[in-house]
Amino acid sequence: MKVQRLNVIREVLANTPVASQDELRRKLRRRGIHVTQATLSRDIHELRLFKGPRGYSLANGTAGAAGEDDQPPSLNEMIDSFGLRVRHAMNQVVVGTVIGGAQPVAAALDREGWPEVIGTIAGDDTILVVCRDARLAGDVEARLRKMLET
Repeated sequence: MKVQRLNVIREVLANTPVASQDELRRKLRRRGIHVTQATLSRDIHELRLFKGPRGYSLANGTAGAAGEDDQPPSLNEMIDSFGLRVRHAMNQVVVGTVIGGAQPVAAALDREGWPEVIGTIAGDDTILVVCRDARLAGDVEARLRKMLET
């Protein structure tokens, strides 16, 4: 069932723009596939979808199956494409992005596996990065700020 669902997601993205998870969930339901938001989020992560200005697409810019050599965009690329500002308060860093950019940037940050980052929470244009302590949050802010400035 999962493989079929992932194939249908690819097919939907190949044929029509999809602006939100809820819209994708409704399109799947019309095709007889009922999924929860949590399952759909996992599918989006597994397919390496990202949300850009035109909606969801695969990281390689196509709606086809991702090849083994395809790599998701790096954090530097994501910050360059979507990042706007970064600030920190106590053990947290807040990253501002363009609308729709928070989730792909947070996913790229999660893939980096920085040991000072406990986790991220992404909205539509804001990411909350939780760090182990205030000093490490300052270090993370400095690294992200450097990426924004280059």
